[in-house]
Amino acid sequence: MFITKPQDMMKEYRKTSVNAELAYAEPYTITKALFNGLVERLGQAKGAIERNELEEKAKRLAAAADIIKYLKDTLDPSHAPEVANNLVLIYDFMLDRIAEATLKVDPKPIDDAIRVFMPIKEAWDSLPLSAIKEAHSQMRANAEHFQHDYDPDKKLINGEV
Repeated sequence: MFITKPQDMMKEYRKTSVNAELAYAEPYTITKALFNGLVERLGQAKGAIERNELEEKAKRLAAAADIIKYLKDTLDPSHAPEVANNLVLIYDFMLDRIAEATLKVDPKPIDDAIRVFMPIKEAWDSLPLSAIKEAHSQMRANAEHFQHDYDPDKKLINGEV
């Protein structure tokens, strides 16, 4: 693919840069990027509804659903089964709301998904740096748990997802 417009060149640079960073990032950083991307895609879908851009709405909702599925698939219930189970329930609720928003031209299901997700994102964002560093140290000490599932070939951060 040949890119001629400067804005397209910048998009490609950003995608490549973000994927390169995530390939070596700590799990905390990957999760934070996915949380931010999820909120961004849901907001973009709401904006598309307001502008009556149905194709764009569908793309952004599909991207949000992909992020939620990835987050759900990478949960590890072995450390905190109750927390993992509760997150599964929240993610399933969000996927249901996204499915409803896909069928309707109504931002309310998206608002519902954002409403239940924001406390999770806010809690993640407020983790103290000392707790993050301690968790990373523990994961490094136990190498089997330090392996994360981020696959740069999947290109989760590609401008769509």
